[in-house]
Amino acid sequence: MIRNMRRGTPNLFKDGTEHLSGLEQAVIKNCRACKELTELTRTSYGPNGLNKLIVNHLGKIFCTSDAATIMKEMEINHPAAKMVVLAAGMQEAEVGDGSNYVVVLAGELLHQAESLLRMGLHPSEAVSGYEKASKAAQEILSSLAVWKCETKDLYDRDTLIKGVRASVMSKQYGYVEFLAPLIADACLSVMPKNPQAFNVDNVRVVKILGSQIHQSEMIKGMVIAHDTQNGLKKVKDAKIAVYTCSLQAADTETKGTVLIHNADELMNLNSSEEKEIEKIIKSIADAGVNVIVTGSTIDDMAAHFIEKYGMMVLKVVSKFDLRRLCKATGAHAMVNLEKPEPESIGFCSNVFVKEYGLTKVTVFQQDKLDASQVATIVLRSSTHNILNDLERAIDDGVNTVRAMTRDARFVTGAGAAEIEISRQLYALAAKSPGLEQYSIKKFAEALEVIPKTLAENSGQTAIDVISQLYAAHERGEAHTGVDVDGGIKDALKDHILDLLPVKLQALRLVTDAVISVLRVDQIIMAKQAGGPKLPQQKANWDED
Repeated sequence: MIRNMRRGTPNLFKDGTEHLSGLEQAVIKNCRACKELTELTRTSYGPNGLNKLIVNHLGKIFCTSDAATIMKEMEINHPAAKMVVLAAGMQEAEVGDGSNYVVVLAGELLHQAESLLRMGLHPSEAVSGYEKASKAAQEILSSLAVWKCETKDLYDRDTLIKGVRASVMSKQYGYVEFLAPLIADACLSVMPKNPQAFNVDNVRVVKILGSQIHQSEMIKGMVIAHDTQNGLKKVKDAKIAVYTCSLQAADTETKGTVLIHNADELMNLNSSEEKEIEKIIKSIADAGVNVIVTGSTIDDMAAHFIEKYGMMVLKVVSKFDLRRLCKATGAHAMVNLEKPEPESIGFCSNVFVKEYGLTKVTVFQQDKLDASQVATIVLRSSTHNILNDLERAIDDGVNTVRAMTRDARFVTGAGAAEIEISRQLYALAAKSPGLEQYSIKKFAEALEVIPKTLAENSGQTAIDVISQLYAAHERGEAHTGVDVDGGIKDALKDHILDLLPVKLQALRLVTDAVISVLRVDQIIMAKQAGGPKLPQQKANWDED
């Protein structure tokens, strides 16, 4: 009994439980794990960031510099690193951009915290200093706003282009002059009267392999990546009926057997079914409908009569696309094959089949700007990976517009805001009494990682760029940031502006994640569930 008591804490848990405690085993180990995670995504930060090639557990290949995708597809096992991943995921969900910013800054803050702990500071003292520094950093950041977009300006194309430039530039540096206007046009065409009701889902992306990115275009309306099911390929001023059921004669609920004695009886059986389906299709045509869309199968007999009455028919398998099509045309989806009521019929200016390379798509295009609640960006490129990366850049740009409808304040980008915050935090640390000043200094030093990363990923010497930036900011040039083509430049003059709410949200999430990790002093990992491993099959088992 005495021997068992001496075994200590591990005696509390089941066999196979891993227990780590103390400064060296738990806190510093967590800091290092998060730092290693940061090193993975840090080289992908900024306009010149490098791509990561990831093969997930299903064997799907991802080639991207988007941190949100990298975090989602990597199976990270360390519990502390998972907390940083969750913070990055929350940043993506809340504002749609800045996930790499969160990961890079969180890893650097924990790296700096490790040196504080080795100096002899208690984790609680480091946490206290970080909380004070974070609060001060958010106040300084709010005071650095250089431009605010008014609500009425959200309907101006040039204003939206200016707002999304930096977001798109960080993903697709060479194509920003082409993609930013494309995103702005798409967002403008679906911008509601109350901008705060702007919905990201109303801007769709259809990816079509082939050609080059400059052949991409924006269409006011919906694009279905399928051809029509019959010979009619173009309808003007279309009246649309949308069905979620199959286009065929109704089946009976009970099974029955029909005994047929001769050919006449067989013909009569078929003719009654034909008359029934023709009656339904004719009633739809008489209601003025000239385009039928279904989410299920189309019977051969129904297809024949649809062709006879001169209507276009289209099959849309995705229920989400079916809902968006209803939104784009004002139609109401019907669950039974019947004559539609006038209020259930949708309208579209032009419905036509268009060919992109070898791919045929059906376009539902509205002529009037306010007639469509959905806009579609048709993306063209040579490989699936490039198309997926372009889609992520567009998604970030559209999310930036959504964030602008809520709070449209901007600060200078290219690391200018971080250097200014860092400079002011150093001044605050010099005035702070007690041990908190060390934590505030480390927080200020951690913020340097953003311009430092931008410089390193551009092939520059980071320490030279950082020293030039501090010198410029001391002279009062608060808008000076990193020039990815070499040296430093005025980010405000070049219209490199980052959305203020994105950085504010990032600072809050980073601080919360870092403090949560620093407050952990023990790690207890239970034995994984599951039975014993299956016995390995013997080699050459099929040989005699």
